[in-house]
Amino acid sequence: MPVWLRAHSWRQSGSAVFLSLPVPGVRVTAANIFCTERYLKVSVPPFLFEAILYAPIDDTNSTAKIGNGIVFFTLYKKEVGMWESLTLENASKEKLQYLREDAVLKAHEKAKEETEAKKVTKREHKKYALEATMKLEEAERKRIEELKEQEQQKVTKELELWKDQLKDVENQKKVQKEGQLHEEIEQLKEKKKEKINKTSIPSEEALKTRLKSTKGRGSCNMFSENLKEEQLPAPRSSGTIKINFTSRVFPTALRESRVAEEEEWLHKQAEARRIVSADLSELKDLKEEEKNPDWLKDKGNKMFATGNYLAAVNAYNLAVRLNNKLPVLYLNRAACHLKLRNLHKAIEDSSKALELLTPPVPDNENARVKAYVRRGTAFCQLELYAEGLQDYEAALKIDPKNKTIEKDAEKIRHVIQGTMQNS
Repeated sequence: MPVWLRAHSWRQSGSAVFLSLPVPGVRVTAANIFCTERYLKVSVPPFLFEAILYAPIDDTNSTAKIGNGIVFFTLYKKEVGMWESLTLENASKEKLQYLREDAVLKAHEKAKEETEAKKVTKREHKKYALEATMKLEEAERKRIEELKEQEQQKVTKELELWKDQLKDVENQKKVQKEGQLHEEIEQLKEKKKEKINKTSIPSEEALKTRLKSTKGRGSCNMFSENLKEEQLPAPRSSGTIKINFTSRVFPTALRESRVAEEEEWLHKQAEARRIVSADLSELKDLKEEEKNPDWLKDKGNKMFATGNYLAAVNAYNLAVRLNNKLPVLYLNRAACHLKLRNLHKAIEDSSKALELLTPPVPDNENARVKAYVRRGTAFCQLELYAEGLQDYEAALKIDPKNKTIEKDAEKIRHVIQGTMQNS
């Protein structure tokens, strides 16, 4: 049986009640005290103190000081006034029991409200922390993009400067070359003039001198000697020049701008022939059209449309063995794996398709969007929502006007936020 504490003293003012409760020989903690608007209880085994207060108090601001075996209460009144007594006197047992139970019930409701308020506050703090983290990441991303833009502008300016310098050097070389060419032309003109002067008609004195010196030499004269000196060279001998042309696989003429494209085509054909030769024992029973990757792709598409996903996968597998450089084969096979719940294989095929869809150009935008969406879907079905959201955001960067992808990305964000709040 508990020992009731009867020895206590109290005094009051218009706004507060001061209660001194001696508790000898025991240690009192806050857990031993229970207080509501009309009910005060101190339970420290083997002692027990209980009081139904005369009027309501402000239990939130009221205090209790524990020390030296005494508990000193400061109870603030809700309404200013003087109490006739500390406790409610001449009350029936039923009313006291009702007040006691009502006090306990209110205390439980208050504790529940405080718990809910703490949960709400905790969620708000988590939400604020998440928003702050996202803002920091966005700021960091913008800073990196600005640095990239600045670096790109710097490199562009350096490239333009280098081009201008190169043009100046070329112009200087061109001027020097023109000057040298002009000098050579002038030299040739001077030589030609000298040659003409040498072969010009001699003067009268020179003619007379030559006539005297040539008397008695037959019919030969000065003009015949000049003709002998200036005889024309003999005609060239005729000959045959043989021209051989380099053999080509393509029927068109060789163009330097198409060399890389032609070499790539020849390499792909050689690779396809090598694969077919290596798998000849397995492919010898197939028809000629069944050895064509494009025909197998169309066959797989028809199987997919009818819902026969396993047969479609087999068709795409054979097409990949014949030509493993076509990204559309991996892209379509990833769609089949998604339907068959082969999620890891869907991620592998989508990643391989993205690897082959390089460089990113406008012609392959649609294929890259499909690859990102299918890989993101596989990640989400594996509950890897962060990775899935990254792929959906990459698809939105390529096709920002796609409302379906935007809605799916927003759903993934809500799922991520809900997961973080629950944790």
